[in-house]
Amino acid sequence: MKPPVHAVRDLGQAVKTLRLQRDMTQQELADASGLDIRYVGSIERGQRNPTFGAMQGIASVFGMKTSDLLRKAKL
Repeated sequence: MKPPVHAVRDLGQAVKTLRLQRDMTQQELADASGLDIRYVGSIERGQRNPTFGAMQGIASVFGMKTSDLLRKAKL
């Protein structure tokens, strides 16, 4: 089952906003979360639905829980 397009887009936008608020590059986020930079970029562009593990890694870089990241995306 595919997630609604808006959910993937909104999550990506939340990740990008958090990254920019912390003055991080996509490469820095990728390195800190253990993800590939291309994967991070595709998440931010709303092209990829991240796995739960990827969301956990990203959330931890921002010092939050996965549920906080989802709330930030209004999901």
